[in-house]
Amino acid sequence: MGYEAYEISLVITGDDQIRELNEKYRGIARPTNVLAFPMLTDDDLPSTPKLLGDLVVSAEKAEQEAKEAGITTDERISQLLVHGVLHLVGYDHETGENHAQAMEKKSLELLRVIEDNPGLAAF
Repeated sequence: MGYEAYEISLVITGDDQIRELNEKYRGIARPTNVLAFPMLTDDDLPSTPKLLGDLVVSAEKAEQEAKEAGITTDERISQLLVHGVLHLVGYDHETGENHAQAMEKKSLELLRVIEDNPGLAAF
């Protein structure tokens, strides 16, 4: 089974910058941990160049959430990257419980591939 490669752009920033982006693009004036900006629509896939979109991660928020969850910052960033990529390909946990469950299931599947910690939970 062949897979097509897609690219993402990743920006790791701080809470002040991600708060500005969150307010500008979502109308929410507070920092968040990850923002996903899809570049392609379902009609565009596949396309050239194969750029899925941009992810912006707050390193400060990731570190804080990692401490609260008792995991490493790297593990938290893995969770956020998986979460963001799933948003880029159309998953949306905010559109209903079934969608949230599907996103969590796919998140766990992907985390098991990239992380050594078998107990690492989804986002």
